[in-house]
Amino acid sequence: MMNTVPPNHQGPGDKIMVIVAHPDDAEFMVSGSVAAWTKAGKEVVYVLVTSGDKGSEDPNIVPSELAAQREVEQRSVCDILGVGPIEFLRHEDGTVQSDLILRKDIVRAIRKHKPSAVVTQNPTVRWSGNYVNHPDHRATGDATMDAVFPSARDVHMFPELKITEGFDPHIVPHLYLGDRTEDADVIFDISDTIETKVKALAAHASQVHDPEQTGVRVREGAALIGSRAGFAHAESFKYFYLGKE
Repeated sequence: MMNTVPPNHQGPGDKIMVIVAHPDDAEFMVSGSVAAWTKAGKEVVYVLVTSGDKGSEDPNIVPSELAAQREVEQRSVCDILGVGPIEFLRHEDGTVQSDLILRKDIVRAIRKHKPSAVVTQNPTVRWSGNYVNHPDHRATGDATMDAVFPSARDVHMFPELKITEGFDPHIVPHLYLGDRTEDADVIFDISDTIETKVKALAAHASQVHDPEQTGVRVREGAALIGSRAGFAHAESFKYFYLGKE
């Protein structure tokens, strides 16, 4: 069983959905926890808003070919992590908007898979130190929060999903936003899965050009988070309980 701070935390349940903007986003944010969850027999579903078709500095690369390559990489990563279904929504990289179109796509995925928890990117983060957060990350987190609450829950929101596709409303009890700051209130111990996280990131070969250096940076970041809770390595999140009392 995974160690958690606070120790009485009741999430995430047995079926976790991870919703992110690009291939490799989930691996930086939550893959150590994902590996621990699947090892414990939990089911994890990935939803990728884009396939990362703009994720290259090479002017000669064809975006559609890059997207196909990154989907292959993501499937390989999911094999490493033990992730089950993968949903590629195939919105255009770099232009993601938190609009009703994206929200409906995410609601569809939630109602289809009926997760006990959703993990997504933090829409409030515009920068951290010298890092400027990608607008797709913020838009994805924003749309996902709106999809989780209240849209996936409400029977009169996107009623066509039930009428024409058969997807009933669903309440997601546990919502987590990736958060490395002191505002994070749930910390998961990934001491036993940190090397799986490093291996998963290295499998994103089109993005991770120096796996050794990336591994060093990822281990150092996870160790810093872990030091707050007495773990060797950890991942941290802002948590919301949205289930029925």
